[in-house]
Amino acid sequence: MITAKLKQNITEFDIDGMPAVRIDGLTNFIITQIFDCGQCFRFDPVANPRHEAEFEGVAHGRYIRFGQDTPDSVTIYNTTVSDYEQIWKHYLALDADYGEIRRDIAARFADATGGRDTVMPRAMEYGDGIRILRQDPWEAVCSFIVSQNNNIPRIKKIISAMSRAYGEPILCGGSIYHAFPTAEALVNAGEQAIFDLKTGFRAKYIYDAAKKAASGELDFSAITAAVPDKAEELLCTVKGVGPKVAACAMLFGFDKTEAFPIDVWIKRVLAKYYPDGLDISALGKYAGIAQQYLFYYERYNA
Repeated sequence: MITAKLKQNITEFDIDGMPAVRIDGLTNFIITQIFDCGQCFRFDPVANPRHEAEFEGVAHGRYIRFGQDTPDSVTIYNTTVSDYEQIWKHYLALDADYGEIRRDIAARFADATGGRDTVMPRAMEYGDGIRILRQDPWEAVCSFIVSQNNNIPRIKKIISAMSRAYGEPILCGGSIYHAFPTAEALVNAGEQAIFDLKTGFRAKYIYDAAKKAASGELDFSAITAAVPDKAEELLCTVKGVGPKVAACAMLFGFDKTEAFPIDVWIKRVLAKYYPDGLDISALGKYAGIAQQYLFYYERYNA
């Protein structure tokens, strides 16, 4: 990943007894796009927002809220400057230079199509504020098992129910939220309990993933260190995990931005815009980020 050399101004303050920080000087960062491009299932718009756009949810075992009025600034609630530097800067990929990343993507698509591509420039302009979140590996693996043959509202509903039932409670501002359940918690719950959360055929896959993660058989540090082909192989040892789910987990949970998930949307994109074929292997280190631009563009322009 290209490290950002951007000058970010950080202001820490307190609002209604809750610590918050405001980050100014941002580029390529729009929360409505980030939380609406199918990469994360635990954030929702705030009912009575203070900002033009505002999302709240749970990540890394913490309740967190993001508010945005202009593309060059974001306010993060329930955090401090120290928390931002240690957790949220990395989580939000604000330590990555998306200007350079986007130039790399544009150049590679031009090379791959003999300079004829007009789709990726449009897709990048349309999804200008998308960044790939660095999510917890276990949560990403489990969430994208849930995503199989599913739609986003139902995925979110299942994950919310799973978190309420087996995730650790988080008290914030007088409200109770829930962390994503650990692998151990789901093993202890058992396959039938997971099925009872309306997970359907996915229950046995979630349970198998939980058992393997809890025992260390599914070694997240090994997956993180592995080259993409080996990482995919390790993830596919879980029942029900194939190349698409593995690629999603790699992209969103292991920061392997070269992973290029191919689902029904991307199959449609490739057939529609690249009927003569597109060499995915030529798209380089940021192929997965390019995939998100294409997915978001097609989803709202089909």
